[in-house]
Amino acid sequence: MKIIILGAGQVGASVAENLVSEANDITLVDTSEEYLAALRERLEVRTVCGNAASPRVLREAGADDADLLIAVTQSDQTNLCACRIAKTLYNLPTRIARLRSTDYVDHPELLEDHNFAVDFSICPEQVVTDYIKRLIAFPEALQVLEFANGVVSLICVRAFEGGPLVGHPLKALRFHLPNVEVRIAAIYRNGEPIIPKGDTVILPGDEVFCLAATVHIRKVMGELRRSDRPMRRIMIAGGGNIGFRLAQSIEENYHVKILELNRVRAEMLASHLSHALVLRGDSTDEKLLENEGIDETDLFVALTNDEEDNIMSASLAKRMG
Repeated sequence: MKIIILGAGQVGASVAENLVSEANDITLVDTSEEYLAALRERLEVRTVCGNAASPRVLREAGADDADLLIAVTQSDQTNLCACRIAKTLYNLPTRIARLRSTDYVDHPELLEDHNFAVDFSICPEQVVTDYIKRLIAFPEALQVLEFANGVVSLICVRAFEGGPLVGHPLKALRFHLPNVEVRIAAIYRNGEPIIPKGDTVILPGDEVFCLAATVHIRKVMGELRRSDRPMRRIMIAGGGNIGFRLAQSIEENYHVKILELNRVRAEMLASHLSHALVLRGDSTDEKLLENEGIDETDLFVALTNDEEDNIMSASLAKRMG
């Protein structure tokens, strides 16, 4: 398959690395010759240096006979414009765009063929936000994945002593929950996978993957462990795209505090958030965390753009809370 990837940053490089291993013909486009040169050294890819939204650059990249366009530059406008040009001038069959702004994500009609002609849109920040929200909703779960527009969920729960099903074979589940359709997809015991069967006995410490309707997830988790108390107080470190999205989506149902070091960004957050408390400060400042009640916080989420700060602040929050 002939694939054009627009953007040679972290996302574009990761996509290229995964697709080139599948014997695809990959062409990377970016304005940075430095990024492209670094990728050429370690991957068998063709590169074109230039504006990804330029018809000439797209033609040079082979848009006239490519099978797939993946637009993952840092600019939403560039990604959208490139998809429109690829469709109009080159009738490129499939176009995928990375979008970061809610201005576009919230209006899917803009992506239709008569507008920007995007077949599939990806918003990594929204994916992360939604995942964190699911973990907040189900604090007992290790993982939560949704399918069929949220109708069905796959959860991973660590079994604890005292759970009604713990110490019993899986076939007992149908008697415990006679009106709930649930499937045990997998069990991990001491890091090793076990194929679940009717006579498989759940032991304390097992990581159990369950598939059920989302409305029944709490009942299923209740068979494996006690329910944790609901989260009420949440502190978010970092007011970037993900931190802002998360705070905005949960502020009506939780007591939310968000820490942001940049003054201009903090002012923007304060003007756009109705209920969350915005604090200007460093999330690695022990005194600040103490003053803001980290010991009474149910969940601390580190979402700054600095991985080291995230690790440090999360470690501090765990030790102090």
